Amino acid sequence: MECDKCDRDAVMHAGYSGAHLCENHFCASVDKRVRRRIREDSMLPSDATPEDPETWVIGLSGGKDSVVLTHILDETFGKDPRIEMIALTIHEGIEGYRDESVDACVELATDLEMRHELVTYEDELGVRMDDVAEKDPMEMAPCAYCGVFRRDLLERFADEYGADKLLTGHNLDDEAETALMNFLEGDVKQIAKHFDASIGGFDDRNEQEEFVPRAKPLRDVPEKEVALYAHLKDLPAHITECPHASEAFRGEIQELMLELEEDHPGTRHSIMAGYEELAQLATERYRGDEEGVELNECERCGSTTARDVCRKCKLVEAIEAV
Repeated sequence: MECDKCDRDAVMHAGYSGAHLCENHFCASVDKRVRRRIREDSMLPSDATPEDPETWVIGLSGGKDSVVLTHILDETFGKDPRIEMIALTIHEGIEGYRDESVDACVELATDLEMRHELVTYEDELGVRMDDVAEKDPMEMAPCAYCGVFRRDLLERFADEYGADKLLTGHNLDDEAETALMNFLEGDVKQIAKHFDASIGGFDDRNEQEEFVPRAKPLRDVPEKEVALYAHLKDLPAHITECPHASEAFRGEIQELMLELEEDHPGTRHSIMAGYEELAQLATERYRGDEEGVELNECERCGSTTARDVCRKCKLVEAIEAV
């Protein structure tokens, strides 16, 4: 099959659009969608200057999504004096798995001449995910612990490095699955929080001074297309599933989403289009409710929390008690 835009052989077919694209036009399509998302979300403010640049911290795990995002951001803004980029890698303490992905992060950051910082659970929290998964004091899936720890360290170090924004490599599949999970759980307040936390345009969000604003420039690109892009660009991505991955509900949603997309191409895009509009409406409804919530500093680590002791510190305490 030939590319729709030239006479080269197509390397992919997008069922949701019907497009057949060659390597060059496919990669250009991914680049275009990421750049459009950055523009539509007003990620780069008009008052950013070489004298007062924006600082973007990129959560670089070494997986395909974060590697592709970092590559495209460097291609787009690497020479732009209005933006300073820092790659931040979190090592959870998963033997073999994370060591190899850290190597990929180091290789990419070196190739791009981008500042790269490495933070470990062991140094910062005194725990390793291999041990956490074995002890499991709260009888939760390992992902439940890891999600709390990872978010805390990304937020803490993004703030420490003076980030104006924290960018993560969530793709279309990730976001559509989260949207569907929130729908099925009937969690309208969480949908509202999702808008202000990461999916709303920066001109439409409610400012949250206590937290570094997040952005997901890759969220219009399907997961398989991210993987193909990484392969075609020969990027040093570590494409292996975490040995502790066990999010049962999300796994069911992933299977459902794959079936829906196969039978009804474009389902993921439709879910996100409707979800984003509803999320904004939900935000307008619930935004005032958050004003009465008093945020404090955690008594143990100083992080921002609505409790006396944050969730992360409570989990670490439970692990240490075993």
